[in-house]
Amino acid sequence: MAGIDHAPPPFFKRGPAPLALLTFYVAISLATFVLDLRFRSLDLVRQSIALLVDPVQRVAQTPGSLVDYAANYLQGLQALQNENLELKHAQLNTAPNLQRLVQLEAENERLRKLLTVKEREKANGQVAQILYTARDPFSRKVIVDKGQQSGIVSGQPAIDETGVVGQVTRVFPFSAEITLITDKDQAVPVQIVRSGQRSVVFGLGNGQLELRYMPANADVQVGDVLVTSGLDGIFLPGFPVAKVINIERDSAYSFARIFCVPVAGVENFGEMMILDPRQPLPPAPPESRSRGDSGEKAGQRVKKKRGMKSN
Repeated sequence: MAGIDHAPPPFFKRGPAPLALLTFYVAISLATFVLDLRFRSLDLVRQSIALLVDPVQRVAQTPGSLVDYAANYLQGLQALQNENLELKHAQLNTAPNLQRLVQLEAENERLRKLLTVKEREKANGQVAQILYTARDPFSRKVIVDKGQQSGIVSGQPAIDETGVVGQVTRVFPFSAEITLITDKDQAVPVQIVRSGQRSVVFGLGNGQLELRYMPANADVQVGDVLVTSGLDGIFLPGFPVAKVINIERDSAYSFARIFCVPVAGVENFGEMMILDPRQPLPPAPPESRSRGDSGEKAGQRVKKKRGMKSN
């Protein structure tokens, strides 16, 4: 064993030197680079490698993507909650104004209709705002913000854009009392549009009216519209008052019971127009005086005839 001589391995068993290998690999790399740069010879290899590596890259990027997605989701959720809260606060802040705006638009529309009625009927008046209702629960009266300082006098009619509302019954310095046509003590002379018959409609105190003093066989139908006749010297003729909704006829009674509902928004809204007083109607001819005058003239003629006979 000790006498065995260890000879170095042959050259081909040790392989080339490291420097030679490095030079060889660098030369191959440069040649490959030049060939790929000029002839695009490695595009297919590059695409194949990218196809094989892409799933690995996606799997490697999944944890980071999930973290980013979760962070963005939480941030977006927080931002959405904050925005929702701000919108709710803004809605609460603007809700009173929006509700008031809707009410004002409706009020303006009613005022425009009142002015249209004023122009159409050639009637003058002034718009009044309802302040509150009367304290008596059994009466249908309201208090408006126009009074003596505005020239309001007792007896003036009150209307809205659709018809007659009531009549001024009491006047105060800065307000006035309007008795609605549905009040049990209120009466309005009316005329049936379809037939032309005249009568008087009375309030019942329950939101309805009754057309009285109509014969049981009168030409009245459900749905007939009643308008002011103007015979009272207060209301101008032609203003809508009520509509017939029920008729009770009984041969045992001379008059029919005719129930109506007001056409105007008697129990609604908060504005009305108080019309100026009408020009007074001409006085009725004094029947007693005319009869007396005719009698005196007849007596004078008789005396003259007697005197002529005596002569």
